[in-house]
This record gives sequence, C-alpha cells and structure tokens, in this order.
Amino acid sequence: MARDEHNKAAEHHENAAKAHRSAAEHHGKGDHAKGKEQAQSAKQHSQSAHQQTDQAHAKSQQQK
Repeated sequence: MARDEHNKAAEHHENAAKAHRSAAEHHGKGDHAKGKEQAQSAKQHSQSAHQQTDQAHAKSQQQK
C-alpha cells in the first residue's frame, strides 16, 4: 500500500531532521566528533527517505 511507503518516508525525513538538529547543536558546542557522527546519521536517513519517497511515488502511480 502506498500509504505505508509514504509513512516510512515521513519517518526517515523526521529522523534526518532530528539528526541534523543534533549535529548542529554538537558543532555549536565544539563537539565536532559527535556532530560529524550525527551528520552522517542525518545523511543516511535522508538517503533512506529519498528511496522510500521514490517507492511511494511509484506505488501511487500504479494505483491510478
């Protein structure tokens, strides 16, 4: 069901946003190692969100 893929994509987008905010906070405090770790996590979630969005879009198109 396309709705499930959309929800999964949204979760990845939310997790990416949280990781981005965390990275910014750590960098702001001078903890660059933790900031880099969080930035990498954000990147992974962003990539997963992109893939999930593509899948959701494809399923939505099939249902038309």
